[in-house]
Amino acid sequence: MRILAAVAAAAIVLSSAVSAHDVPDDVTLQAFLQPGDARLLLAVRVPLTAMRDVDVPSRAGGFVDLTRVEPALEHAALVWLVQGIQISKDGQPLPAGTLAGVRLSLPSDRAFESMDRARAQMAGPPLDPATQLLWEQGALDALIEFPLDRPGGRFGWQADVRRLGQRVTTVLRLVTPDGSVRAFEWRGDPGTVELDPRWHQAALSFLWSGIGHVFSGPDHLLFLLCIAIPLRRLRTLVFVVTSFTLAHATTLVASAYGFAPRAGWFPPLVETLIAGSIVWMAVENIFESARGRDAEAASGSALTRRWAVTTVFGLVHGFGFSFALGERLQFAGTHLLTSLLAFNVGVEIAQLVVIVAAATAVTLAFRHLSSPRVAAIVLSAVAAHTGWDWLLERGAVLWQFPWPVPSPAALVAAAIWLALAGVAAAGAWGIRKMVDGAVRKEHGPRTVSGKPA
Repeated sequence: MRILAAVAAAAIVLSSAVSAHDVPDDVTLQAFLQPGDARLLLAVRVPLTAMRDVDVPSRAGGFVDLTRVEPALEHAALVWLVQGIQISKDGQPLPAGTLAGVRLSLPSDRAFESMDRARAQMAGPPLDPATQLLWEQGALDALIEFPLDRPGGRFGWQADVRRLGQRVTTVLRLVTPDGSVRAFEWRGDPGTVELDPRWHQAALSFLWSGIGHVFSGPDHLLFLLCIAIPLRRLRTLVFVVTSFTLAHATTLVASAYGFAPRAGWFPPLVETLIAGSIVWMAVENIFESARGRDAEAASGSALTRRWAVTTVFGLVHGFGFSFALGERLQFAGTHLLTSLLAFNVGVEIAQLVVIVAAATAVTLAFRHLSSPRVAAIVLSAVAAHTGWDWLLERGAVLWQFPWPVPSPAALVAAAIWLALAGVAAAGAWGIRKMVDGAVRKEHGPRTVSGKPA
Protein backbone atom coordinates (compact mmCIF):
# COMPACT_ATOMS: atom_id res chain seq x y z
CA MET A 1 0.00 0.00 0.00
CA ARG A 2 2.83 2.37 0.80
CA ILE A 3 4.37 1.65 -2.58
CA LEU A 4 1.06 2.32 -4.36
CA ALA A 5 0.60 5.55 -2.42
CA ALA A 6 4.11 6.68 -3.35
CA VAL A 7 3.52 5.89 -7.02
CA ALA A 8 0.20 7.78 -6.96
CA ALA A 9 1.83 10.78 -5.28
CA ALA A 10 4.63 10.78 -7.85
CA ALA A 11 2.10 10.60 -10.69
CA ILE A 12 0.22 13.59 -9.27
CA VAL A 13 3.44 15.60 -8.96
CA LEU A 14 4.58 14.70 -12.47
CA SER A 15 1.20 15.47 -14.00
CA SER A 16 1.20 18.85 -12.26
CA ALA A 17 4.67 19.55 -13.60
CA VAL A 18 3.63 18.59 -17.11
CA SER A 19 0.52 20.78 -16.99
CA ALA A 20 2.62 23.67 -15.68
CA HIS A 21 4.83 23.37 -18.77
CA ASP A 22 2.03 23.01 -21.31
CA VAL A 23 2.39 25.32 -24.28
CA PRO A 24 -0.80 27.40 -24.70
CA ASP A 25 -2.71 27.10 -27.96
CA ASP A 26 -3.36 30.77 -28.79
CA VAL A 27 -1.31 33.73 -27.56
CA THR A 28 -1.58 37.39 -28.54
CA LEU A 29 1.43 39.66 -28.07
CA GLN A 30 0.56 43.37 -28.00
CA ALA A 31 3.28 45.96 -28.47
CA PHE A 32 3.80 49.70 -28.92
CA LEU A 33 7.03 50.98 -30.47
CA GLN A 34 7.82 54.69 -30.00
CA PRO A 35 11.12 56.17 -31.21
CA GLY A 36 12.47 59.31 -29.56
CA ASP A 37 15.60 61.41 -29.84
CA ALA A 38 17.95 59.30 -27.72
CA ARG A 39 15.98 56.14 -27.00
CA LEU A 40 13.32 53.87 -28.41
CA LEU A 41 10.57 52.68 -26.08
CA LEU A 42 8.87 49.33 -26.48
CA ALA A 43 5.79 48.51 -24.40
CA VAL A 44 4.79 44.83 -24.52
CA ARG A 45 1.87 42.87 -23.06
CA VAL A 46 1.82 39.05 -23.07
CA PRO A 47 -0.51 36.64 -21.23
CA LEU A 48 1.28 35.07 -18.29
CA THR A 49 0.10 31.65 -19.41
CA ALA A 50 2.88 31.91 -22.02
CA MET A 51 5.49 32.61 -19.32
CA ARG A 52 6.62 29.14 -18.27
CA ASP A 53 9.39 27.86 -15.99
CA VAL A 54 9.03 30.83 -13.64
CA ASP A 55 9.25 30.48 -9.85
CA VAL A 56 6.02 32.26 -8.87
CA PRO A 57 5.52 33.24 -5.21
CA SER A 58 2.07 32.18 -4.07
CA ARG A 59 -0.14 32.38 -1.02
CA ALA A 60 -3.11 30.43 0.30
CA GLY A 61 -5.42 29.17 -2.44
CA GLY A 62 -2.70 29.19 -5.10
CA PHE A 63 -3.07 32.93 -5.74
CA VAL A 64 -0.05 35.04 -6.69
CA ASP A 65 1.62 36.77 -3.75
CA LEU A 66 1.54 40.30 -5.18
CA THR A 67 3.89 41.63 -2.50
CA ARG A 68 6.74 39.40 -3.77
CA VAL A 69 5.89 38.92 -7.45
CA GLU A 70 8.09 41.61 -9.03
CA PRO A 71 11.30 39.51 -9.22
CA ALA A 72 9.34 36.74 -10.97
CA LEU A 73 7.90 39.26 -13.43
CA GLU A 74 11.36 40.67 -14.17
CA HIS A 75 12.76 37.17 -14.71
CA ALA A 76 9.90 36.27 -17.08
CA ALA A 77 10.29 39.53 -19.02
CA LEU A 78 14.05 39.07 -19.42
CA VAL A 79 13.84 35.43 -20.51
CA TRP A 80 10.76 35.55 -22.71
CA LEU A 81 10.78 39.11 -24.09
CA VAL A 82 14.04 41.07 -23.77
CA GLN A 83 16.20 38.20 -24.98
CA GLY A 84 13.84 37.34 -27.84
CA ILE A 85 13.10 40.77 -29.35
CA GLN A 86 15.56 42.44 -31.73
CA ILE A 87 15.01 45.95 -33.10
CA SER A 88 17.00 47.19 -36.10
CA LYS A 89 17.51 50.70 -37.44
CA ASP A 90 18.35 51.32 -41.09
CA GLY A 91 19.18 47.64 -41.45
CA GLN A 92 21.57 47.51 -38.46
CA PRO A 93 20.58 45.83 -35.15
CA LEU A 94 20.32 48.12 -32.14
CA PRO A 95 22.10 47.21 -28.90
CA ALA A 96 20.20 44.83 -26.65
CA GLY A 97 17.26 46.38 -24.87
CA THR A 98 17.12 46.99 -21.13
CA LEU A 99 14.12 46.34 -18.94
CA ALA A 100 12.75 49.64 -17.62
CA GLY A 101 9.67 48.38 -15.80
CA VAL A 102 7.20 45.52 -15.33
CA ARG A 103 3.64 45.21 -14.10
CA LEU A 104 1.14 42.43 -13.47
CA SER A 105 -2.22 43.32 -15.03
CA LEU A 106 -5.72 41.97 -14.79
CA PRO A 107 -7.35 40.43 -17.90
CA SER A 108 -9.88 43.30 -17.93
CA ASP A 109 -7.20 46.02 -17.99
CA ARG A 110 -7.44 48.26 -21.09
CA ALA A 111 -4.22 50.22 -20.71
CA PHE A 112 -2.80 48.91 -23.99
CA GLU A 113 -5.32 50.83 -26.08
CA SER A 114 -2.65 53.54 -26.47
CA MET A 115 1.04 54.04 -25.78
CA ASP A 116 0.40 56.86 -23.32
CA ARG A 117 -2.00 54.74 -21.27
CA ALA A 118 0.38 51.77 -21.34
CA ARG A 119 3.26 53.89 -20.03
CA ALA A 120 1.04 55.49 -17.40
CA GLN A 121 -0.15 52.09 -16.23
CA MET A 122 3.41 50.81 -15.78
CA ALA A 123 4.47 54.02 -14.00
CA GLY A 124 1.48 53.85 -11.65
CA PRO A 125 0.96 51.80 -8.50
CA PRO A 126 0.88 47.98 -8.73
CA LEU A 127 -2.20 45.86 -8.06
CA ASP A 128 -3.74 45.81 -4.60
CA PRO A 129 -1.96 43.03 -2.65
CA ALA A 130 -5.36 41.72 -1.58
CA THR A 131 -6.32 40.95 -5.21
CA GLN A 132 -6.91 37.23 -5.77
CA LEU A 133 -5.25 36.36 -9.09
CA LEU A 134 -3.86 33.11 -10.45
CA TRP A 135 -0.66 33.34 -12.49
CA GLU A 136 -2.31 31.99 -15.65
CA GLN A 137 -5.07 34.61 -15.43
CA GLY A 138 -2.87 37.70 -15.50
CA ALA A 139 -0.85 39.54 -18.13
CA LEU A 140 2.75 40.69 -18.07
CA ASP A 141 3.34 44.33 -19.07
CA ALA A 142 6.95 45.27 -19.77
CA LEU A 143 8.66 48.49 -20.81
CA ILE A 144 11.92 47.96 -22.71
CA GLU A 145 14.35 50.70 -23.77
CA PHE A 146 16.76 50.67 -26.71
CA PRO A 147 19.47 53.34 -27.07
CA LEU A 148 19.56 55.46 -30.25
CA ASP A 149 22.64 57.22 -31.56
CA ARG A 150 20.52 59.80 -33.37
CA PRO A 151 16.83 60.51 -33.96
CA GLY A 152 15.01 59.32 -37.06
CA GLY A 153 15.66 56.28 -39.19
CA ARG A 154 13.72 53.27 -40.41
CA PHE A 155 13.04 50.54 -37.89
CA GLY A 156 12.63 46.81 -38.22
CA TRP A 157 11.20 44.20 -35.85
CA GLN A 158 12.30 40.64 -35.32
CA ALA A 159 11.10 38.45 -32.44
CA ASP A 160 11.28 34.74 -31.70
CA VAL A 161 7.68 34.21 -30.62
CA ARG A 162 7.45 30.51 -31.41
CA ARG A 163 8.17 29.59 -27.79
CA LEU A 164 5.20 31.54 -26.46
CA GLY A 165 2.42 29.35 -27.87
CA GLN A 166 1.23 27.01 -30.58
CA ARG A 167 -0.28 29.93 -32.53
CA VAL A 168 1.06 33.40 -31.76
CA THR A 169 -0.49 36.61 -33.08
CA THR A 170 1.58 39.80 -32.89
CA VAL A 171 -0.23 43.14 -32.80
CA LEU A 172 2.35 45.91 -33.17
CA ARG A 173 1.66 49.63 -33.34
CA LEU A 174 4.35 52.08 -34.38
CA VAL A 175 3.97 55.56 -32.91
CA THR A 176 5.56 57.99 -35.38
CA PRO A 177 7.17 61.31 -34.34
CA ASP A 178 4.12 63.25 -35.52
CA GLY A 179 1.87 61.25 -33.18
CA SER A 180 0.17 59.08 -35.79
CA VAL A 181 -0.04 55.32 -35.28
CA ARG A 182 0.61 52.63 -37.86
CA ALA A 183 -0.84 49.24 -36.94
CA PHE A 184 0.56 45.83 -37.93
CA GLU A 185 -0.74 42.36 -37.24
CA TRP A 186 0.65 39.00 -38.26
CA ARG A 187 0.69 35.37 -37.16
CA GLY A 188 3.71 33.25 -36.47
CA ASP A 189 7.26 34.39 -37.13
CA PRO A 190 7.61 36.26 -40.47
CA GLY A 191 11.28 37.06 -39.84
CA THR A 192 12.39 40.68 -39.96
CA VAL A 193 9.46 43.05 -40.49
CA GLU A 194 10.45 46.40 -41.96
CA LEU A 195 8.07 48.90 -40.36
CA ASP A 196 8.86 51.67 -42.86
CA PRO A 197 10.44 49.94 -45.85
CA ARG A 198 12.16 51.64 -48.75
CA TRP A 199 10.56 51.16 -52.15
CA HIS A 200 13.01 48.46 -53.24
CA GLN A 201 12.59 46.56 -49.97
CA ALA A 202 8.80 46.60 -50.36
CA ALA A 203 9.03 45.65 -54.03
CA LEU A 204 11.35 42.70 -53.40
CA SER A 205 9.23 41.47 -50.50
CA PHE A 206 6.01 41.58 -52.52
CA LEU A 207 7.71 40.08 -55.58
CA TRP A 208 8.58 36.97 -53.56
CA SER A 209 5.13 37.02 -51.99
CA GLY A 210 3.52 36.91 -55.44
CA ILE A 211 5.69 33.98 -56.49
CA GLY A 212 4.99 32.11 -53.28
CA HIS A 213 1.24 32.69 -53.46
CA VAL A 214 0.93 31.01 -56.86
CA PHE A 215 2.76 27.90 -55.68
CA SER A 216 0.73 27.73 -52.46
CA GLY A 217 -2.70 27.99 -54.13
CA PRO A 218 -3.95 24.59 -55.41
CA ASP A 219 -7.03 26.05 -57.11
CA HIS A 220 -4.94 28.57 -59.04
CA LEU A 221 -2.43 25.90 -60.07
CA LEU A 222 -5.25 23.67 -61.30
CA PHE A 223 -6.69 26.52 -63.34
CA LEU A 224 -3.29 27.09 -64.97
CA LEU A 225 -3.09 23.39 -65.81
CA CYS A 226 -6.47 23.61 -67.54
CA ILE A 227 -5.09 26.46 -69.65
CA ALA A 228 -1.99 24.47 -70.56
CA ILE A 229 -3.71 21.28 -71.74
CA PRO A 230 -4.92 22.58 -75.15
CA LEU A 231 -2.34 25.39 -75.57
CA ARG A 232 1.13 23.93 -75.59
CA ARG A 233 3.12 26.30 -77.82
CA LEU A 234 5.28 28.64 -75.79
CA ARG A 235 4.42 31.85 -77.64
CA THR A 236 0.68 31.33 -77.42
CA LEU A 237 0.91 30.33 -73.77
CA VAL A 238 2.88 33.45 -72.85
CA PHE A 239 0.36 35.74 -74.54
CA VAL A 240 -2.69 34.04 -73.03
CA VAL A 241 -1.22 33.94 -69.52
CA THR A 242 -0.17 37.60 -69.81
CA SER A 243 -3.74 38.47 -70.78
CA PHE A 244 -4.96 36.56 -67.74
CA THR A 245 -2.43 38.43 -65.56
CA LEU A 246 -3.53 41.81 -66.89
CA ALA A 247 -7.13 40.97 -66.01
CA HIS A 248 -6.46 39.83 -62.45
CA ALA A 249 -4.06 42.75 -61.89
CA THR A 250 -6.93 45.13 -62.62
CA THR A 251 -9.21 43.75 -59.92
CA LEU A 252 -6.32 43.23 -57.50
CA VAL A 253 -5.19 46.87 -57.66
CA ALA A 254 -8.75 48.17 -57.53
CA SER A 255 -9.49 46.00 -54.49
CA ALA A 256 -6.37 47.22 -52.71
CA TYR A 257 -7.60 50.80 -53.14
CA GLY A 258 -10.95 49.96 -51.54
CA PHE A 259 -13.22 49.49 -54.57
CA ALA A 260 -14.18 45.88 -53.82
CA PRO A 261 -17.39 45.06 -51.91
CA ARG A 262 -16.79 44.61 -48.19
CA ALA A 263 -19.88 42.50 -47.46
CA GLY A 264 -19.48 39.09 -45.86
CA TRP A 265 -20.93 37.29 -48.88
CA PHE A 266 -18.30 38.59 -51.30
CA PRO A 267 -15.28 36.39 -50.38
CA PRO A 268 -17.25 33.10 -50.55
CA LEU A 269 -18.79 34.28 -53.84
CA VAL A 270 -15.35 34.82 -55.34
CA GLU A 271 -14.06 31.49 -54.04
CA THR A 272 -17.11 29.76 -55.54
CA LEU A 273 -16.56 31.47 -58.90
CA ILE A 274 -12.88 30.44 -58.89
CA ALA A 275 -13.96 26.82 -58.43
CA GLY A 276 -16.49 27.33 -61.22
CA SER A 277 -13.75 28.67 -63.51
CA ILE A 278 -11.84 25.41 -63.11
CA VAL A 279 -14.92 23.36 -63.97
CA TRP A 280 -15.66 25.54 -67.01
CA MET A 281 -12.13 25.34 -68.40
CA ALA A 282 -11.88 21.60 -67.80
CA VAL A 283 -15.25 20.86 -69.43
CA GLU A 284 -14.32 23.04 -72.41
CA ASN A 285 -11.10 21.06 -72.78
CA ILE A 286 -13.10 17.82 -72.75
CA PHE A 287 -15.48 18.95 -75.50
CA GLU A 288 -12.71 20.36 -77.69
CA SER A 289 -10.68 17.17 -77.35
CA ALA A 290 -13.74 15.01 -78.05
CA ARG A 291 -14.32 16.94 -81.27
CA GLY A 292 -10.72 16.37 -82.28
CA ARG A 293 -9.98 20.08 -82.40
CA ASP A 294 -6.69 21.71 -81.52
CA ALA A 295 -7.21 25.20 -80.12
CA GLU A 296 -3.95 26.47 -81.57
CA ALA A 297 -4.32 24.88 -84.97
CA ALA A 298 -7.80 26.34 -85.27
CA SER A 299 -6.31 29.81 -84.61
CA GLY A 300 -9.84 31.16 -84.82
CA SER A 301 -12.92 30.63 -82.68
CA ALA A 302 -11.33 28.15 -80.27
CA LEU A 303 -8.35 30.37 -79.56
CA THR A 304 -10.49 33.50 -79.35
CA ARG A 305 -12.87 31.81 -76.91
CA ARG A 306 -9.95 30.61 -74.79
CA TRP A 307 -8.58 34.15 -74.66
CA ALA A 308 -11.98 35.61 -73.73
CA VAL A 309 -12.65 33.01 -71.02
CA THR A 310 -9.24 33.42 -69.39
CA THR A 311 -9.67 37.20 -69.41
CA VAL A 312 -13.07 37.04 -67.70
CA PHE A 313 -11.89 34.52 -65.14
CA GLY A 314 -8.75 36.57 -64.60
CA LEU A 315 -10.95 39.35 -63.20
CA VAL A 316 -12.40 36.86 -60.72
CA HIS A 317 -9.03 35.43 -59.70
CA GLY A 318 -7.82 38.97 -59.03
CA PHE A 319 -10.32 39.25 -56.20
CA GLY A 320 -9.00 35.97 -54.82
CA PHE A 321 -5.47 37.36 -54.88
CA SER A 322 -6.67 40.49 -53.07
CA PHE A 323 -8.00 38.42 -50.15
CA ALA A 324 -4.63 36.73 -49.72
CA LEU A 325 -2.74 39.99 -50.17
CA GLY A 326 -4.92 42.06 -47.83
CA GLU A 327 -3.00 41.10 -44.69
CA ARG A 328 0.38 41.77 -46.31
CA LEU A 329 -0.45 45.28 -47.54
CA GLN A 330 0.29 46.60 -44.05
CA PHE A 331 3.97 45.91 -44.80
CA ALA A 332 4.00 48.07 -47.94
CA GLY A 333 4.56 51.27 -45.98
CA THR A 334 4.02 54.26 -48.24
CA HIS A 335 4.72 52.20 -51.38
CA LEU A 336 1.31 50.65 -51.98
CA LEU A 337 1.27 50.87 -55.78
CA THR A 338 4.88 49.73 -56.07
CA SER A 339 4.13 46.74 -53.85
CA LEU A 340 1.03 45.82 -55.86
CA LEU A 341 2.90 45.98 -59.16
CA ALA A 342 5.75 43.91 -57.71
CA PHE A 343 3.25 41.33 -56.44
CA ASN A 344 1.71 41.08 -59.91
CA VAL A 345 5.14 40.69 -61.50
CA GLY A 346 5.86 37.87 -59.06
CA VAL A 347 2.54 36.23 -59.93
CA GLU A 348 3.27 36.56 -63.65
CA ILE A 349 6.74 35.01 -63.27
CA ALA A 350 5.38 32.09 -61.25
CA GLN A 351 2.46 31.57 -63.63
CA LEU A 352 4.74 31.43 -66.65
CA VAL A 353 7.02 28.94 -64.90
CA VAL A 354 4.09 26.76 -63.88
CA ILE A 355 2.25 26.83 -67.17
CA VAL A 356 5.36 26.31 -69.33
CA ALA A 357 6.43 23.42 -67.10
CA ALA A 358 2.91 21.96 -67.20
CA ALA A 359 2.65 22.36 -70.98
CA THR A 360 6.07 20.78 -71.49
CA ALA A 361 5.20 17.84 -69.25
CA VAL A 362 1.83 17.34 -70.96
CA THR A 363 3.39 17.54 -74.44
CA LEU A 364 6.15 15.05 -73.61
CA ALA A 365 3.65 12.69 -71.99
CA PHE A 366 1.23 12.90 -74.93
CA ARG A 367 3.98 12.03 -77.41
CA HIS A 368 4.28 8.57 -75.92
CA LEU A 369 0.56 7.89 -75.95
CA SER A 370 -1.37 6.31 -78.78
CA SER A 371 -4.32 8.66 -78.21
CA PRO A 372 -3.34 12.09 -76.81
CA ARG A 373 -6.97 13.23 -77.08
CA VAL A 374 -8.07 10.53 -74.64
CA ALA A 375 -5.30 11.56 -72.23
CA ALA A 376 -6.41 15.21 -72.47
CA ILE A 377 -9.99 14.17 -71.72
CA VAL A 378 -8.97 12.06 -68.72
CA LEU A 379 -6.72 14.81 -67.32
CA SER A 380 -9.43 17.43 -67.80
CA ALA A 381 -12.02 15.13 -66.21
CA VAL A 382 -9.89 14.82 -63.08
CA ALA A 383 -9.57 18.61 -62.95
CA ALA A 384 -13.32 19.01 -63.47
CA HIS A 385 -14.09 16.54 -60.68
CA THR A 386 -11.79 18.37 -58.25
CA GLY A 387 -13.19 21.75 -59.22
CA TRP A 388 -16.75 20.43 -58.85
CA ASP A 389 -16.04 19.27 -55.30
CA TRP A 390 -14.69 22.72 -54.45
CA LEU A 391 -17.68 24.34 -56.14
CA LEU A 392 -20.16 22.38 -54.02
CA GLU A 393 -18.22 22.97 -50.81
CA ARG A 394 -17.81 26.71 -51.35
CA GLY A 395 -21.30 27.10 -52.73
CA ALA A 396 -22.69 25.65 -49.49
CA VAL A 397 -20.82 28.33 -47.55
CA LEU A 398 -22.07 31.06 -49.89
CA TRP A 399 -25.65 29.84 -49.56
CA GLN A 400 -25.59 30.66 -45.85
CA PHE A 401 -25.31 34.40 -46.56
CA PRO A 402 -28.41 36.50 -47.38
CA TRP A 403 -28.68 37.87 -50.91
CA PRO A 404 -27.48 41.51 -51.22
CA VAL A 405 -30.16 44.17 -51.52
CA PRO A 406 -29.72 46.52 -54.53
CA SER A 407 -28.96 50.10 -53.56
CA PRO A 408 -27.72 53.28 -55.31
CA ALA A 409 -24.25 52.69 -53.87
CA ALA A 410 -24.25 49.15 -55.23
CA LEU A 411 -25.25 50.41 -58.69
CA VAL A 412 -22.43 52.96 -58.64
CA ALA A 413 -19.96 50.26 -57.60
CA ALA A 414 -21.22 47.99 -60.38
CA ALA A 415 -20.72 50.80 -62.92
CA ILE A 416 -17.16 51.33 -61.67
CA TRP A 417 -16.38 47.64 -61.99
CA LEU A 418 -17.86 47.49 -65.48
CA ALA A 419 -15.58 50.36 -66.50
CA LEU A 420 -12.56 48.60 -64.98
CA ALA A 421 -13.53 45.37 -66.73
CA GLY A 422 -13.70 47.32 -69.99
CA VAL A 423 -10.17 48.64 -69.42
CA ALA A 424 -8.89 45.13 -68.73
CA ALA A 425 -10.73 43.76 -71.77
CA ALA A 426 -9.23 46.47 -74.00
CA GLY A 427 -5.72 45.59 -72.86
CA ALA A 428 -6.41 41.89 -73.24
CA TRP A 429 -7.84 42.51 -76.71
CA GLY A 430 -4.53 44.00 -77.74
CA ILE A 431 -2.76 40.92 -76.44
CA ARG A 432 -5.25 38.74 -78.31
CA LYS A 433 -4.39 40.52 -81.58
CA MET A 434 -0.78 39.72 -80.88
CA VAL A 435 -1.73 36.07 -80.34
CA ASP A 436 -3.64 35.97 -83.63
CA GLY A 437 -0.74 37.58 -85.45
CA ALA A 438 1.73 35.13 -83.95
CA VAL A 439 -0.43 32.13 -84.83
CA ARG A 440 -1.06 33.33 -88.41
CA LYS A 441 2.64 33.91 -88.87
CA GLU A 442 3.37 30.39 -87.68
CA HIS A 443 0.55 28.54 -89.47
CA GLY A 444 -0.17 30.83 -92.38
CA PRO A 445 -3.61 32.23 -93.33
CA ARG A 446 -6.59 30.03 -92.67
CA THR A 447 -8.22 28.51 -95.74
CA VAL A 448 -11.77 27.45 -96.52
CA SER A 449 -12.22 25.04 -99.47
CA GLY A 450 -8.74 25.81 -100.69
CA LYS A 451 -9.29 29.61 -100.67
CA PRO A 452 -7.94 32.08 -98.15
CA ALA A 453 -10.45 32.71 -95.33
